[in-house]
Amino acid sequence: MDFAYDARTEELRATLLEFMDSHIYPAESEFAAQLARLDDRWAWDSVPVLAELRAEARRRGLWNLFLPGEHGAGLTNAQYAPLAEITGRSAHLAPAVLNCAAPDTGNMEVLALFGDERQRERWLEPLLDGRIRSAFAMTEPDVASSDATNIATRIERDGDDYVLNGRKWWITGAMNPNCQIFIVMGKTDPTAGRHRQQSMILVPRDTPGLEIQRGMEVFGYDDHDHGGHAELSFTDVRVPAANLIGGEGAGFAIAQARLGPGRIHHCMRAIGIAERAVELMCARAEQRVAFGKPLSEQGVIRDWIAESRVKLEQLRLLVLKTAWLMDTVGNKGAHTEIQAIKIATPSTVQWILDKAIQVHGAGGLSQDFPLAAAYAGIRTLRFADGPDEVHKNALAKSELSRQRETR
Repeated sequence: MDFAYDARTEELRATLLEFMDSHIYPAESEFAAQLARLDDRWAWDSVPVLAELRAEARRRGLWNLFLPGEHGAGLTNAQYAPLAEITGRSAHLAPAVLNCAAPDTGNMEVLALFGDERQRERWLEPLLDGRIRSAFAMTEPDVASSDATNIATRIERDGDDYVLNGRKWWITGAMNPNCQIFIVMGKTDPTAGRHRQQSMILVPRDTPGLEIQRGMEVFGYDDHDHGGHAELSFTDVRVPAANLIGGEGAGFAIAQARLGPGRIHHCMRAIGIAERAVELMCARAEQRVAFGKPLSEQGVIRDWIAESRVKLEQLRLLVLKTAWLMDTVGNKGAHTEIQAIKIATPSTVQWILDKAIQVHGAGGLSQDFPLAAAYAGIRTLRFADGPDEVHKNALAKSELSRQRETR
């Protein structure tokens, strides 16, 4: 078993690490300052420093790294994994600079895999170029969306059009005025089989009847540097039938294809968040003195640091194994491992962040360090792309079946 990265990955890692040190980290405070001065705080991708960083990222070949095949950088999951981890160290800025930020990544994958030529030309190309943003509208306030077959928004055929009615919430990026296109999941045929009732359709932002009701907060954070999370309503929203993606009844399958890579991307970046938390925890422990000696010499602090390193290394190995399986046997063959990393990563990183906050004292709760915002973001990951309990249930069923067959 070879744990070394291949030559291309090593080259990209070196380029990205240098770019983080020379450009991303120094720009974090300026990005925040420029964002605060905007008339529309949701329009995060219009700040000048982001445009400058993106131009430099493209010049260095650090653009659309997430997307395999002809439309992206052509990297495998195993090659992209260590790069995504690095971007996670500045999760609010680096992924956006490299055009590797959710939800645009998953939406570009959907369009690349399932969109027709017209849809790719109209929406995929400007997304790949970073000229527009997008959103993925699946979760709803009126149903338990952990079961995606519950989705109640209706998409009904009317001549050459489809008409949408329903409500969505926690739609990431939707508050950004540059979010020009929504991929909306709803039911086209409630009488069909349970997994064939849903479809996906493209709805431009300016379509009459689509309304952004409000921005939503996570533990008091509005996440405006990623375009926020929004509640939407669709009232007799009419779009051409040609906006349907992949045909009627394909929505559930497309969602599963989209969420698989999305889950591993989230987990990769989360490891980078945890690495930065450990760095901050160690630095703080060396700098602070309590009861006559540095925190770094207190037994309980050393225990947290040691446990953090062990948990982080275990997590990274599991995520890299999953990426390798996705490359070699496909997303379906790696389904168990994808579930496992989605269960393990948020809770593990949340634990590490909690200990880093504790070492920082009251400062860890403040805006002076990135830990509190990171904690809020990671806690949401235990819901995003399916809550812990859904993945645990599915993983347990798979394990029971495997053991039964073995016996």
